[in-house]
Amino acid sequence: MSLWLRCLNDPKPLKGIEDTDNKKIVYRLKSLNIKGTVDVITLGCSKNLVDSEQLMRQFHALGYAVRHDAENPDGEIVIVNTCGFIGDAKEESINTILQFVDLRKQNKIGKLFVMGCLSERYLKELRLEIPEVDKFYGKFNYTDILKEIGQEYRADLRLERTLTTPNHYAYIKISEGCNRTCSYCAIPIITGKHRSRSMEDIENEVKGLVDKGVKEFQLIAQDLSYYGQDRYKSLKLPELTERLSDIAGVEWLRLHYAYPAHFPYDLLKVMRKRDNVCNYLDIALQHVSDNMLKLMRRNFTSAQTYELIDRIRTEVPDIHLRTTLLLGHPGETEADVEELKEFVRKARFERMGAFAFSNEEGTFTYKTYADDIPDEMKQQRVDEIMSIQQGISAEINQAKIGSTMKVMIDRVEDEYFVGRTEYDSPEVDPEVLIPVSTKNIHIGEFYQTKIVDASDFDLYGI
Repeated sequence: MSLWLRCLNDPKPLKGIEDTDNKKIVYRLKSLNIKGTVDVITLGCSKNLVDSEQLMRQFHALGYAVRHDAENPDGEIVIVNTCGFIGDAKEESINTILQFVDLRKQNKIGKLFVMGCLSERYLKELRLEIPEVDKFYGKFNYTDILKEIGQEYRADLRLERTLTTPNHYAYIKISEGCNRTCSYCAIPIITGKHRSRSMEDIENEVKGLVDKGVKEFQLIAQDLSYYGQDRYKSLKLPELTERLSDIAGVEWLRLHYAYPAHFPYDLLKVMRKRDNVCNYLDIALQHVSDNMLKLMRRNFTSAQTYELIDRIRTEVPDIHLRTTLLLGHPGETEADVEELKEFVRKARFERMGAFAFSNEEGTFTYKTYADDIPDEMKQQRVDEIMSIQQGISAEINQAKIGSTMKVMIDRVEDEYFVGRTEYDSPEVDPEVLIPVSTKNIHIGEFYQTKIVDASDFDLYGI
């Protein structure tokens, strides 16, 4: 049975929304109390979030009241931006769509549109299985939603966004797509080949956001390492990073999702010399055994992996590395897992995540290998790796007690101001907790903070 059919048979209720019986949908916009309101719901990664923000800016310019991830969405228009990366993400996206279909049946929302990676990947199937959605859009034609409601896309706002993040930081997407051929990954199927934005375009977007008070920028792409090769015929991430760091008002630049093969080593020189380029790099390594790297089609070896990490740490001694590991790919043996555990112990990544293999339609692995490792064993391997990392993270945090660090304050939560250091990206990394009794602390500002305590994943400062 297909994923969406399974979800149709067993939808998970959204908090605060009751399931209803299947009635014929009657769309009565006049019966709605809200007029000119658009609710946008974003699922998946920060790259999806940027797409949502760009679309929200268009609606704002047209005079709509636009909300993002509202607690009780009831808009005249609802737009669900979906993720289609792995099984859990697909299931979450489908369940979310079905929950809004239920709201339509209750006449609690108006038009319902779906966009993003899931509908890019499964457009025909979704149209057939969930016809109650007014229209499905893919990853790249979502601005056509404006045409559907009789409005025009404003090209003059192409570089503008309505930020859903706190006003002091933003994500900057520097490219789309991916040219890698990893065996397990569906991203190239969804997004196509790598397409770099021009450096001038990215610079202008950053300047516009600086003018609005943004101080911190997370550079994101499916593959940062490849940036520029398609457009400029050479790897341009170092030059782009340098040019962005020259923009007045850019106080932090942080880099996400580099690829190990053909890594642009000149980036390390930029990172070392530029104070506003954070000593932080997110580089997904996935595995370390030669057996698994070959099966995963990573075009990289175990020896090269160790050499890469050693060179990065040598050239930028203060760097914090984030990586992601994949457990349970077909062909993974206990010996491979033990080798990976030893790698984690030796590399001592400051930040690390791990996830279980998901057998994705259309990928090389799906067409070539049997998914023969039980889900329970996959998750057990993930848990074992993360248990090792938890101890490493705790030791690294303990070593920071007594130091003074530059901290950006993101929000107030319970009894603490919550902030981050240059080594911490929003949402995914440790945070710095400062008592709310501390005077003269303001959200969106930097402070020199003394670290006085630490837990496994967070720091405490004054």
